[in-house]
Amino acid sequence: MIPNMYKIAGEQLPCVFDVSARTVATQSLNIFGDHSDVYACRQTGFAMLCETNPQEVMDLSPVAHLATIEGKVPFINFFDGFRTSHEIQKIELIDEARLTAMLDRDALKEFRARALNPEHPVTRGTAQNPDIYFQTREASNKFYDAIPDMVADTMKEISKITGRDYKPFVYYGAKDAENVIVAMGSVTETIKETVDYLMAKGEKVGVVTVHLYRPFSVKYLMAVLPESVKRVCVLDRTKEPGANGDPLYMDVVEAFATCKEIPCERKPLIIGGRYGLSSKDTTPAQMLAVFANLKANEPKNQFTVGIVDDVTFRSLPVGEEISLAKPGTFEALFFGLGADGTVGANKNSIKIIGGTTDKYCQAYFSYDSKKSGGYTSSHLRFGCLLYTSPS
Repeated sequence: MIPNMYKIAGEQLPCVFDVSARTVATQSLNIFGDHSDVYACRQTGFAMLCETNPQEVMDLSPVAHLATIEGKVPFINFFDGFRTSHEIQKIELIDEARLTAMLDRDALKEFRARALNPEHPVTRGTAQNPDIYFQTREASNKFYDAIPDMVADTMKEISKITGRDYKPFVYYGAKDAENVIVAMGSVTETIKETVDYLMAKGEKVGVVTVHLYRPFSVKYLMAVLPESVKRVCVLDRTKEPGANGDPLYMDVVEAFATCKEIPCERKPLIIGGRYGLSSKDTTPAQMLAVFANLKANEPKNQFTVGIVDDVTFRSLPVGEEISLAKPGTFEALFFGLGADGTVGANKNSIKIIGGTTDKYCQAYFSYDSKKSGGYTSSHLRFGCLLYTSPS
C-alpha cells in the first residue's frame, strides 16, 4: 500500500486505514506486534493517531474519521497488533447519534463532489517538472498545520460524550514530576501502573501518552509536560538501524531543541530506548528499570529493555517481576497446546463473566506461529469496575 499512500495523501483524499501495528520482516519472517510498520509510513503524508487499549479504539477511531473529512488529510489509525487488536475487553459503546452530529456535512459534500464523473471530467495526478513540483509540494503545508487543532477540538467533543479525557498528548502522574517517560501504544498502560506504584513511594514521576503522532505537535506536547521535568526517556517499539535514535525519540529531541518557550537552562536531559519488538512482553519490572536508569548519574542512552544483550551490552538490568493489580482483581494464567481448546474455552469464560456480571473483564491470548501443537497461554483478569486502565 505504501506507494499508493503517497498518492492518496498528495491528492488530499480523505480516508482512514485502521492498522493493528506489526513487525516488518527483517532477518526472518515475523507476524507479531511492534510499531515498525507504522514508522515505515511516516513519510507518506498520512496523519497518524494511536490508541492504547480497546476502549480507546472505540473512543478515538471516530476522531480519525471526523478529522480526515474536515482536514482533507488521510489518517493511519493504529493500535498494537495482538496486544490490543486481539484482546477481549469489556468496553462502553459510544453514542453513534452524537458522533454523527459532529460530522462536517459541508466538507463531506465537497468530498463527494470531487468524485470522478464523466459529466464533469477533470485531470488529476499529472506529471510535474522541476519548475513547479517543489512549489506544489510545499502548498500542502497549511493542511498539515491545521490538523493538530482539528484533532484536539474533536477530542474535546469525544471527551464530553465519553467522560474520558482525550488530548493529542495526555499526561499522567505527579504534578511536580522530575522524571517522565514518553511513549505510545499499549505500553503506556503498564507505565501508568508503574507510575502509581512509584508515586505511592513518594517519587516524582509521570508518563506522556502520545495519541497524535503525525503531524507531531510541539505545542500540544509542551502543554501537558510538567514544568518541573528534569529528565525525559522516550520509548520506541521499533529499531531503525544506523540512526542516531529511533523515530519518536528524534521527534521529542527536536521538539525541545526548537521550543522557544523553554529556556536553555530548563531543558531536560533526553534519552531513548527500545522495548517490546515482535510482541516481546513488557512488564512493570521493566518499566521500573527504565525509571531507575533515568534517575542514574549517567543514564544509558539508546538502551534496550526486556532482553539480555550480551553482544553490544545495551540492555538494562531488570529486577524481580511484581504484580501491580489493584485489590479485588482476579487474575489467572492458563497454559495449553495449540488446537487443544484451551484458548477457545477461556474466550468463552471471559465473555460469560463480562456478559452476565457488572465486572470489568480483560483477556489476552498468546500463541506462537507454529499453530497446532505450539505453546499457548491465556491471560484472564476481571475486577469490580466496568472500565479501568489495563496493564
